[in-house]
Amino acid sequence: MDVGIVGGTGPAGRALAARLAASGKTVILGSRDAARAAGVANELVERWPAHKLAISGEGNEMAATAEVVVLATAFDAIVETAGALASKLKGRVVVSMANGMVRVGHEFEPIIPARGSIAATVQAVVPQSRVTAALHHLPAGRFAEIDRPLEAEVLVCADDDEAADITVDLVESIPGLKGVRCGTLSAATALEALTAVLVNVNVRYKVHTTLRLTGFSSTDSGRNK
Repeated sequence: MDVGIVGGTGPAGRALAARLAASGKTVILGSRDAARAAGVANELVERWPAHKLAISGEGNEMAATAEVVVLATAFDAIVETAGALASKLKGRVVVSMANGMVRVGHEFEPIIPARGSIAATVQAVVPQSRVTAALHHLPAGRFAEIDRPLEAEVLVCADDDEAADITVDLVESIPGLKGVRCGTLSAATALEALTAVLVNVNVRYKVHTTLRLTGFSSTDSGRNK
């Protein structure tokens, strides 16, 4: 599978690109500036030479042609970016990992869009794509250190069962991560808002938390049943 990461030059996009490539995926790291994307891709490959990362840097338009496309764009630009790429994203699984939040005083508060979530808003502007919501709660700094194990449950929302299964498979291709189906895109409101809570925990305790859920057996699968 090849994976495109639109808006992938930020901390979260870089970390995801490195982890996916280390797990054997071919990654197209995208940006509005193709030269910048190429530079970031080269940085990642040079930083981890032992992993022989298959990462190339291209414009967002090229990243949007991959089998699975992750939108790592900042939350205030993701809808415009997705809309501009709608024709290329047609029929594809599109993973929204954006979180909307703002700092108010000493804590972060979630920003709730009119449609309830960023993922639902993206689905509205790319109606012929299969949008899922996932990868919101992984700490970018720790996630970027690909030689350090990172264990976490990754909550996945989707209206399309096959798209959800593909997203779970993508998540679980990264060692240490478990994809957990948690509802349709309507549940993405709570999924995205929870990120602000976790950031507040991280700030208060000066840590980098991951989401862990108990009660699963070794045979439980996040795939649709």
